[in-house]
Amino acid sequence: MPYGIELSFNDKAEIFQLPVMPGSLEISESVNGKTYNIVALREINVIKNLKLTEYEFSSLFPAQRYPFVTVQTLLKPIEYVKLIVKWMESRQPIHFIFTSDHYEINTLASIESFDWKEVAGGVGDIDYDIKLKMYVPYAALKPSITTVVATTAAPARPNETQQPKIYTLLAGDTLWAVAKQFLGNGARWTEIQTLNGITDAEIKRLQIGRVLKLP
Repeated sequence: MPYGIELSFNDKAEIFQLPVMPGSLEISESVNGKTYNIVALREINVIKNLKLTEYEFSSLFPAQRYPFVTVQTLLKPIEYVKLIVKWMESRQPIHFIFTSDHYEINTLASIESFDWKEVAGGVGDIDYDIKLKMYVPYAALKPSITTVVATTAAPARPNETQQPKIYTLLAGDTLWAVAKQFLGNGARWTEIQTLNGITDAEIKRLQIGRVLKLP
C-alpha cells in the first residue's frame, strides 16, 4: 500500500488500518532549549536534547463504504473508538506505522489525546482528532544491595541462577509475552525483534520451536 496508517496493540493482537486516510500528518520535532541572560555575556542559548517526536492527524470513521474508503475490512465507527479508548486506558504504548511513496514511520507511541464526535447528517460517521508521541521503552534500575557477612560465618553461596539468554518459542507465544516474562516489560518486544532480525511480516506467524536470543 503506497499510502496508509496502521495502529496496533499488544504485539498486533489488536490491529486496524485507518479506513479513510487523513488529509495530512503533522510531525513535530523540537529541542528543550532555554535562553538565559547573564551579566556581561548578554543572552546565551543552551541547546538540549531533542524532544520525542509527536504525530497528529484528523480523519473520520465512516458508517458506510464510501468510494474513498481504502480498506477491505470496515468496522463500525464506534468499534474504532472503543479500541482506541481501551488502548489509552491500558497505559501501554501502541505500534504506529505510516507508509508512503517517500518514507515510512514505524515506532511505538503513546496516545496523548483522542477527540471524537458524530458528524451531523453523516448517518453515523465519526470525526476524530488524535495526537501520538514517540515512546521509548525503559526499565527501572534495581537498587544494589550489599550484604555484610561476619568473618566467623561461612561465606554465602553465590546465586548461580542466571536469566536465560535464549528462549524457544511455544505454541501461542508472542514477542510481547516473551518480553513480559523475561525482560519484565512487554513493551520491550521490539528489542527482541531487532536482536533476532524478525521482520514485521514474520511477527504475525512466529515459527514454533524458533530459538530467540534475549537482550
